[in-house]
Amino acid sequence: QVQVVESGGGLVQTGVSLRLSCVASGGTFSTYAMGWFRQAPGKEREFVAVISGSGRVTSTTDSVKGRFTISRDNAKNTVYLQMNSLKPDDTAVYYCAAGRYGRVGTSFSYWGQGTQVTVSS
Repeated sequence: QVQVVESGGGLVQTGVSLRLSCVASGGTFSTYAMGWFRQAPGKEREFVAVISGSGRVTSTTDSVKGRFTISRDNAKNTVYLQMNSLKPDDTAVYYCAAGRYGRVGTSFSYWGQGTQVTVSS
């Protein structure tokens, strides 16, 4: 069983940066693709970014392209989401997930509890 734990959320102002971290344990980390999803109040969960097990392949949703970067450190069993130029529309609970490479939630078998990111205007 893989456990996934996110950290790094908080309340920030528009335009600043924030880095989310996610540690996965209980499995062979490098064999899992890792993804970030988010869910804003009253909205459905949406895909943000995904990275392959090796870290060589990534994909991000269009709304965050050029602002958010996903990366991973397999030696530390950790995946990161670097978020720059944050906007109020980025306010959401951010979830980390482990599983197969994809842009939909069903690709991922293991999920964290989420970390809140609030961007004030």
